[in-house]
Parts: sequence; structure tokens; C-alpha cells
Amino acid sequence: MYLESLRLIHFKNYKKIELSFSPQINCFLGSNGSGKTNLLDAIYYLSFTKSAEQTQDIQCIQHENDFFSLQGKYALSDKIKTVFCAFQQGKKKQIKLDEKAYQRHAEHIGRFPAVLIAPNDTDVIRGSSEDRRRFFDGIIAQANKAYLNNLMAYQRVLKQRNRLLKQFAENEPFDATLLETYTDQLITLGTHIYEARHAFLKDFEPLLIEHYATLSDEQEPIGITYESHHQGDIHEAFAASLQKDRILKRTNRGIHRDEFHFEMKERLIKNYGSQGQQKSYLIALKMANFHYLKTQMEVKPLLLLDDIFDKLDDQRIEKLLTMVASDAFGQIFITDARPERSKTHFGKLQQKHRFFRVVDGCVEEEKEG
Repeated sequence: MYLESLRLIHFKNYKKIELSFSPQINCFLGSNGSGKTNLLDAIYYLSFTKSAEQTQDIQCIQHENDFFSLQGKYALSDKIKTVFCAFQQGKKKQIKLDEKAYQRHAEHIGRFPAVLIAPNDTDVIRGSSEDRRRFFDGIIAQANKAYLNNLMAYQRVLKQRNRLLKQFAENEPFDATLLETYTDQLITLGTHIYEARHAFLKDFEPLLIEHYATLSDEQEPIGITYESHHQGDIHEAFAASLQKDRILKRTNRGIHRDEFHFEMKERLIKNYGSQGQQKSYLIALKMANFHYLKTQMEVKPLLLLDDIFDKLDDQRIEKLLTMVASDAFGQIFITDARPERSKTHFGKLQQKHRFFRVVDGCVEEEKEG
């Protein structure tokens, strides 16, 4: 699978552009703030029906306009598949595959898998448990439709239970039986999600360890510890938390409180790992992400590398490029503020590559020689 072409209209700082790509390596070159990352975000949007950077679609509309549209043509199994995404203020977002609209946008997730490595990815290691849950949920959901459906249903029921707790706190009569119906649904859905996360980690952790060993000369043992209320008696956990739930007016037990601990030598890497170790761990997470999806979905995801060179030392860059140059990867998109660096690195590789100069929302392919 690869993205053959991309068309943007009024997306972020782009008025209208149309680009065609190499099936292997594509480099967006330009100064900071020119719009390189916005191109990666457009490709990300076509896979996930949302931006990797903005929380609201309206933030993706070019200034002084009221809509944006994206169109990508993918080569997939000797066929061309067209993905269309559009949003206009005051109207419902459109997501179409070959001109046919989805009944639910979630149906599109996983059809064109992608993996993004971006500067703010350090939140996965240094941030909250929510950041880590979101990271793993994003991987599993691309490969497992049942998981995505269960996760969405869980979030709906969780909101309903929290709303009910707030109503009880506002002097409405407490109804234990009504609350229990939502608790039972959370437990049932949460059990399915917990089991899927547990099974996923059995496959994912060896990939993480393998890629970390490739990136790092050091041989320190690493791993992931998964902590969940479902590892004990979940019914008892909810019962024990009832009084706290009523006081705080929110649900304090369940898979939405799960934690994934990233460890090195059985200690949290965010507290004890050096910057170099954390960077290697992070890229190993993303490489494991890529290879997990590749194995589960039998297709090579798109790999999006945003400003990756500035975050790594020369040794780690060389090791990453050695990995990228292997046949294990498919189509790659990369941004770089220093054109000569990318041209030097990728000029050594055998893969077909294209360089695109980005200047203030204008993109032009650079011809070599």
C-alpha cells in the first residue's frame, strides 16, 4: 500500500495543492513554520479522520475560509482507492471511500494504517497514563474493529454513569439499581478491552525489546508493566469505590484508569532513563507499532517522520536510516528543516525518493541533478 497522490484545499496554511509521491521515500524540506508538518498531518487525517495536532476540525481550516477538503489516492492490491475528507463550519464532517460515505467514521479506521513519529511523542513516556492509554488504544483499534467498537461503547456508558453520579449529587434520590445497570455495562465492556490489551502486550513487548536493542548499544533490560483494576475482582473494586464515586461525582474504577509503566532495569524510564535512553525507547515503541500493524494487517503502514533528525544524535540517525532502508518498510514521508542533511542521508540509499521544497504554503518538487 502507498499514497499515490494528495490534494488539499484550504487545509491549514494551504490554499490548494496537488502532489504525487514516490512509493518509497518522500522528503518535505523547508524552514520551520513553512507548512511541512501540515502535509504530514493531512496524510495522517486521511488515515484517522482527524488531525494529529488539532483537537477540533475547525482549527484545520485555512484562515478566512469556512471549509477544507482532503483527497488521497492509494495504490492497494493493484487497485486505486480514493479517500475524501471534508469539513465545513456548521455542517457534518464528510468521510468517503471511493465516493461512498461511511455510516460511521470509525469504520474507516485501520483501512489505511499509518504510524507517526513527531516531536510531541515524548508525552507518551513523560506524560500521564491517559497519554499511554491513547497511544496503545490507537494501535489496537487499527487492527481490531471489535476493540474499537467496545472502546467507543465504554466511553459512552462511562459518560452516562458520570452524568448520573452528578445528578445524584444535585439532590436527586440515589438509585442504586439504576447505577448498577451502568456499572455492569462498564464491567462487561471493560473486561473485553482488558483482555484485548493484555493479549496485545504479549505480542508487542518482544517487538519493543528487539527494536530497542537495535537502536541502543546499551543492553539494559526494558519492558512494559500493565496495571489494571481488572487484574483483581472488578466487581469488588467498583463496590469499594462507590462512596468515593458519589463524593467526586465520577467513576474511579475501570479500564479508563489503566496504566502502562515503561520500565528499564525494573524502574520507570521517565524518572531514571537518560535523554538518549528515552529517545531510543520512544523510537523503539514506534517501530514496534509499525511492525505490529504490519503483521496483524498484512500490509505495510505509511511511516510519517516529523522533524526526526533534530531529536537524535548522529549514531541513532544512522541506525534509524539502516532500519528504514530495509525492505521491512514501505512508503515513508519525512520532514526536515535542513535540506542538505536529508539529501546526503537519503542519497546514499537505494530506494526511490522525491524531495519537495515547502515555502509558506507552496510546494514544489525538486529535481535532482
